[in-house]
Amino acid sequence: MNIIQHLYSQIIQTSILEWFAVITAFVCIYLAAKQHILNWPISILSVLAYAYLFYQAKLYGEMALQGYYLFTAIYGWYYWLKVKQENQRPVVRLSSRAMGLAVLAAACLSALLGLFLHHYTDSDVAFIDGTLASISFIAQFLMTRKVLQNWLMWVIVDILYIPLFVYKDYLLTAVLYAILTIIAWKGYLDWKRVWKTNQ
Repeated sequence: MNIIQHLYSQIIQTSILEWFAVITAFVCIYLAAKQHILNWPISILSVLAYAYLFYQAKLYGEMALQGYYLFTAIYGWYYWLKVKQENQRPVVRLSSRAMGLAVLAAACLSALLGLFLHHYTDSDVAFIDGTLASISFIAQFLMTRKVLQNWLMWVIVDILYIPLFVYKDYLLTAVLYAILTIIAWKGYLDWKRVWKTNQ
């Protein structure tokens, strides 16, 4: 069976829940790139669907990450609403030092989470799962604070997620992450333009 037939077969066999998760994730990321506040409530729907899917796939780091995403969606929604009432929250850019600290935090969290998943779960991709969940954790926090570099982290992690989801037979989600990589790059360019305008 060639790759096109396999992809077609996987898409046909994709559950309604995965379709729902993919569509809501796509809409959420698109709206986030446009700095539209509705990205947060739509994110909540996607997060709940993916939490269950990742549990089924034994991607426990990703499942736990969905809990964090749920918290940050509620926080981000509140924060963006609050700031919108006060004034428009500007896009900010981290200094090289602060960005280095964010990367160091992601590396430390990756090691800790990878070790935890390796020793205490039946995951067959513990360190990969832990690393990608950790990078996503930091990127999501930076997004809630409207930090420009969140998009660069999303570009990297979205690319790295693609082979993981192919391996786990979530091909539709792998295709979503390929598209999200493009949206994240566009989000970075759009936010950078806004940041430069405000300088």
